[in-house]
Amino acid sequence: MPFIVNLADVSDSDLPLVGGKAGKLGELVRQGLPVPPGFIVTTETYQAFVDATPLKAEIPDALATLALERPESVDAVSRRIRDAFEATPFPPELESALRAAFDSYANEHDVRFSAVRSSATAEDLEGASFAGLQETYLNVTGADEILSAIRRCWGSLFTPRVLVYRARKGFDHRSVRLAVLIQKMVDSVVSGILFTRDPNTGENHMIVEAGWGLGEAIVGGEVTPDHYVLDGVTHRIIQKQISEQSVRLRRNDSGGNRRETVPESERRMQKLPDERIEQLASLAQLIESHYRRPMDIEWCADDDVVYIVQARPVTTIPPSKRTAAGNAHAAAPASPAPSAAASGGAGDAPILRGFGASPGIAGGVARLLAGPAEMDRLTQGQVLVTAMTTPDMVPAMTRAAAIVTDEGGMTCHAAIVSRELGVPCVVGTRSATRTIADGAEVTVDGKTGAVYLGLERARRSAPAPAAAGAFSIGSDVHHGSVPVTATKIYVNVGVPEKAAEYARLPVAGVGLLRIEFIFTAHVREHPLALIQQGRGKELVDRLAAGLSEVCQAFYPRPVIIRTSDFKTNEYRGMPGGQPFEPEEENPMIGWRGCSRYISPVYRPAFLLELEAIHRIRTEGGLKNAHVMLPFVRNTWELEQIEEMMREKGLKRSRDFQLYLMAEVPSTVLLAREFSKHCDGFSIGSNDLTQLVLGADRDSETLGRMGYFDERDPAVLRAVELLLEGAHAAGRTVGICGQGPSVYPEFAEFLVRRGIDSISLNADTVLTTIRTIASLEQRMKLEGIRRSAPP
Repeated sequence: MPFIVNLADVSDSDLPLVGGKAGKLGELVRQGLPVPPGFIVTTETYQAFVDATPLKAEIPDALATLALERPESVDAVSRRIRDAFEATPFPPELESALRAAFDSYANEHDVRFSAVRSSATAEDLEGASFAGLQETYLNVTGADEILSAIRRCWGSLFTPRVLVYRARKGFDHRSVRLAVLIQKMVDSVVSGILFTRDPNTGENHMIVEAGWGLGEAIVGGEVTPDHYVLDGVTHRIIQKQISEQSVRLRRNDSGGNRRETVPESERRMQKLPDERIEQLASLAQLIESHYRRPMDIEWCADDDVVYIVQARPVTTIPPSKRTAAGNAHAAAPASPAPSAAASGGAGDAPILRGFGASPGIAGGVARLLAGPAEMDRLTQGQVLVTAMTTPDMVPAMTRAAAIVTDEGGMTCHAAIVSRELGVPCVVGTRSATRTIADGAEVTVDGKTGAVYLGLERARRSAPAPAAAGAFSIGSDVHHGSVPVTATKIYVNVGVPEKAAEYARLPVAGVGLLRIEFIFTAHVREHPLALIQQGRGKELVDRLAAGLSEVCQAFYPRPVIIRTSDFKTNEYRGMPGGQPFEPEEENPMIGWRGCSRYISPVYRPAFLLELEAIHRIRTEGGLKNAHVMLPFVRNTWELEQIEEMMREKGLKRSRDFQLYLMAEVPSTVLLAREFSKHCDGFSIGSNDLTQLVLGADRDSETLGRMGYFDERDPAVLRAVELLLEGAHAAGRTVGICGQGPSVYPEFAEFLVRRGIDSISLNADTVLTTIRTIASLEQRMKLEGIRRSAPP
């Protein structure tokens, strides 16, 4: 494996070699986006350095003494490892290679100043951004300083804040490795961050924040940036909030950064002109389209060009995407309110307002912290009040019931980390540390950006207990109690009316939305009867309305729409269905699924289904709608269906995916051939079991006798064959049957064989997530034991 690679030669697929940050930037270089040039010291270099020096023994010895519950232990372990990195020289051959790479890069790109940036293998991932936790060094000059910065970056894998955060997110300290990205520094006149979707509410708005000078002052919360809100579709600027900025960070001519006073004439100016905001939005749209998910983008600009310097998935979009009344960003931070906290008088009016940075309502005793040195003063369940959090304060943030800061915007450290922790947070109040008295009881509303005196609002917001035996989605879904799994978890949605509720679940999206349920709930008449009556548009309208309700609730998470799979006995019973539906002896293996779509009789109805899907994607802007075809028997029927889809404007691309239900053994046996026509498969375990075992799934007799069982060895072998064939062709495999939630051993079989995703009924999501998380942890431990020396 290479020790040094060019940034332009890597992509997301190289994450184990170059880390999350570098992989994503390399991907953007390949897309032609403006990214400063650079090279990467790979994770193999890190490992070679560790293996060839005393660090190989020093790191595990130090970690063996780590006690996360004791801050002094975390600090001692961190200092021991970082001191060892800084004191350990490079082996001569490695140092020569690094110097040669730096000289080549500096000469080719006329580099005087560089940024030396950490790029970890556990970084910029969905569900864990590691925002600001590993070190970055700016405006570094000369090879000697570059080499020193590389070692310090490696050591930053073990700072106290990283050790705590990594443990909370479930990463093994010994398995994470670090690449280092060296890039040409941009002499930033203005810089900032952009979210392609509101990270707090999930609304289809772009959020742009901009400040003078280097972006570190914004991320670190030293300044409150300008705040611009753009319509996510038109990119029209719909809100501006211009903040006063009195200091900025700029480059020192001799290297490093300097803090300077912003001239009086520029302090209240709009930092980024409208035309540059629109240019930046266009770049962001390209990035989001490429990754097919909301993105958190760092950018900077000199006098001529806007550059992209980081892009990572937004890790904190709340599951419900409904537009919230009273958008948290509509209200500008107010002037300091009278210090009611000191007097003890409580009322309905907030004592402070700022940016609602992480949703939720929580209250407790306020604890004012001047900085990391005072972290121990904050106990579990108190409200952290500070000028601005720093990465060193993460251990305290994990204990906080809520967080309030003087400075910062939607993209500062406090905002990003609090959203990931599920802790309500209000930033940019300007005066929290002067308005709130230490020890006062306060309530924080992280959605509206308001802070209230007293705990009455927090008590009123506490959810009432659910009725005995009722299924409800509790508030713990959003507050860290649900473990993260490598296996993606989706939810099955039956009726649109449940979508908003199910969208609160911690799932990756909808793995199965059966369109026939929308027929029965919203259309209620046989589609061919409606067409015969000249009511085809009405059919499309009703289907589109039902589909939109689900896709809007989950936006931008994917919603996989399975086109209709009525059997003749089911369709025949619909109003107007009898003339169009033959009577079949065995409808389960009769005229259903794809065979309907290509038949001259049913083709017009299927085209209207496609028209409804195309409408919500184009007119509704719901690009998260994808299609899955049921009961696929042959590749030649797929070719005809693909042509029909193209006729209706639905063509496979990066933002429109086509999946196939794997229910018929032919798709299993010829998985590589079917893979040429799709982006992935979803196992329909009921039908696959039925057809592998020749056991009618509707037969009560066979069911009682034990014939119908997803755990039968023949069914398990069929699943293995599908996984092998699909993965060999680069296609994903999921499952949307009930087997994994009913039989834990079936779930274990799937996970151990590498299933990519599991889609579940809503009432089984939380318990199954915990089952799978426990299994994955067990598998990880088994792997460690196997790899350990005897």
